[in-house]
Amino acid sequence: MRRRPWRTLVWLALAAWLATAWWQTHKPLVPGTHVASPECTVPAAAVAFLPDVTAADAYGHLSVRQGIFDATLHAIAAAQRFVVLDYERLAAAEGGYRMLAGELTEALVKLRHERAQVRVLLLTDPVNERYGHGRSDELALLRAAGVEVVSVPLGELRDPNFLYSAVTRLTLDWWGGPPGQAGALARRLEFKSAHRKLVIADDGRGGLTAVVGSANPADRESAWSNAALEVSGGPVAVLLRSELALAHGAGWRGDAAAFASPTGCDADSSQAPSADQARVQVLTEGTIRQALLEQVSAAERGDAIDLAAFRLADRGLLDELLEAARRGVHVRLLLDPSEDATTLSTSGLPNQPLASELVARSAGAVHVRWYRTHGERFHAAVARIAGTGRVWLLVGSANFTRRSLMDYNLEADVALGLARDAPLAQASLAWFDQLWGNDAAQGIEYTADFASFADPSQADYWLGRWLEASGLGGF
Repeated sequence: MRRRPWRTLVWLALAAWLATAWWQTHKPLVPGTHVASPECTVPAAAVAFLPDVTAADAYGHLSVRQGIFDATLHAIAAAQRFVVLDYERLAAAEGGYRMLAGELTEALVKLRHERAQVRVLLLTDPVNERYGHGRSDELALLRAAGVEVVSVPLGELRDPNFLYSAVTRLTLDWWGGPPGQAGALARRLEFKSAHRKLVIADDGRGGLTAVVGSANPADRESAWSNAALEVSGGPVAVLLRSELALAHGAGWRGDAAAFASPTGCDADSSQAPSADQARVQVLTEGTIRQALLEQVSAAERGDAIDLAAFRLADRGLLDELLEAARRGVHVRLLLDPSEDATTLSTSGLPNQPLASELVARSAGAVHVRWYRTHGERFHAAVARIAGTGRVWLLVGSANFTRRSLMDYNLEADVALGLARDAPLAQASLAWFDQLWGNDAAQGIEYTADFASFADPSQADYWLGRWLEASGLGGF
């Protein structure tokens, strides 16, 4: 019998590929990730809800309300000892609604010029420098001004696109990957990112302030609708320690003592907060999913679940929303129509077919509306669950997808426990209701009804399921 060594080589290659894929999806998480802080009770005045809302009138003229980066720039200007920032994208571009990259860069350079003792640490995704194959003018200016810029090494994170990444780790990575644009594309197809969007600064009075949300300082995204929370005190120190741990893991050798801060707070097991208080918790990566599923599964008949999302695809969350609707919970989903095509995806995925699934399987008990976009995106990531006398509010960077919620991307959210009559609970409801009901000046419509973008196609549905489960989708 003739030996066939090529078969042995094929089986060995397959075994190596499977072993690499398994390890890279199950390896230990990097320090500073999968963090859940204690729940801390703070005065209601220490928390603010910051929505950025973009719509268009009947003539196509944009109507824009923004507050996220105004609060961010204010926090930077007030800093006396340090500022820590973490943004996926910091990029200037022509044609943006607002020059956010320039505004942020100018604010940080001015801070370093006027108060040189203030330490500034910026963590960012390597996409800004094309994964080592390009240059960012903004980051070069910041480095020249003394800002400590740390590019997060994405290779240390788990691999969401494991079918592809296992191949590149066994081949291209041994030689540092291909050069130039090909190398940048090879990295981008791994579909993972340092996706947090936050700033933490001392407030000049011995405390900490953080703005945590879904907005990037990227000019091309400057007209996108987003949401954020501004938080003072409470568990912000836990988030700061998480950022410093990530920076050290990425090779930063700075002095962490320069970023010394209050120790935060102990777990608060007291009764529900009053109308002038808020229960605050910082959540990152997979802890966001755990907390969200717990809250959705605990919702009872008569409660209300409102989700505003750029991407909704996590299978566990979809199943919990369906079960909640069947229990008599009022479920409303306000979604981006996903009309922008992404790598290895098609227009409408994942939101259109998966939302259509929820509506069909719940017999209409799950209610869906679509945000009317005009070249920009509805980029919020907000969950609001209201029960008898209480509201749980989740705001941050994490999309409701496998990549964001299953410890692949780096993500940061803030969860609030509020009395139902608290001003912040009412403000978040007013924002959602205004968009849902098109409560705006004549000629402006924020949202469209479900039928406008419904996609009952079984082919699109199963394609979306496959892309999400396999990691081959860019969402």
